[in-house]
Amino acid sequence: MAGFDVAQFASSKAKPLPIILLLDESGSMSGDKINKLNEAVKKMLGSFKKEETQASEFLVSIIGFGGIDNGDGTGARIINTPTNATEIVFDGVSAHGMTPLGGALKLAKGIIEDKEQTPSRAYRPLVVLVTDGHPNDAWGQPFVEFVEYGRSAKCDRMALAVGGDTDMDMLQRFVAGTGHEVFTTDQADGIVKFFKFVTMSVVTRTRSQNPNLVPQDREVKPLPAPALVEEVVETEIVYETDGGADRVPVEAAAAPADVPAESGPVSLDDDDFWF
Repeated sequence: MAGFDVAQFASSKAKPLPIILLLDESGSMSGDKINKLNEAVKKMLGSFKKEETQASEFLVSIIGFGGIDNGDGTGARIINTPTNATEIVFDGVSAHGMTPLGGALKLAKGIIEDKEQTPSRAYRPLVVLVTDGHPNDAWGQPFVEFVEYGRSAKCDRMALAVGGDTDMDMLQRFVAGTGHEVFTTDQADGIVKFFKFVTMSVVTRTRSQNPNLVPQDREVKPLPAPALVEEVVETEIVYETDGGADRVPVEAAAAPADVPAESGPVSLDDDDFWF
């Protein structure tokens, strides 16, 4: 009689969904903006920790870009290498210096192209860019290489413009082909709102039958809370707030048929923002 092989009954390892955050920590982000950015990222990570299951894993990388770039990308830094959301420690970013986006894109591309850091078995990665200005290093070539070539070109990409002095043309090129529009806000609180939206979008993916498919922005829309208490655990995500836990339904509602496709930036400050 053959011996018992426990390996045959071992549970399969969770398939990771990589999330790479590119965070502007230049001097113009100082004050309430940088504080809200740190708050928003910490809330998102807290939500991911609660959402992870045996079947889903969030592999988070965080890159900050600020300081003075001397031509070799030193103004950008990897704050967190790809780390499981249950294990990641994020102490926050601080605002200083210039806006070396090119250096950040080089670092992000290095992570994505490296199959040790971003395994082939992973779901389609999401890259999130938050900035309030114009890149001022040699960013042109790294940008083209990131959005047009290699594995990085296949990533989903989302972007937030903070304030009115942001390079909107660059951000629109960043999200081109993804189905997303650039999100905008003139208020620091809009940064928290944006990351809450990103959280819901990511969770919607992991709860779907095919997490490689990215929901359209207008499909990421909370539904009324279910009536039965026992159903809440299965249909909502716990989103961390200062006062405790804000429970938000995670199911996505399709946009009405008469809602036209987005054709320009999406303002988080509008009263009729659908989320």
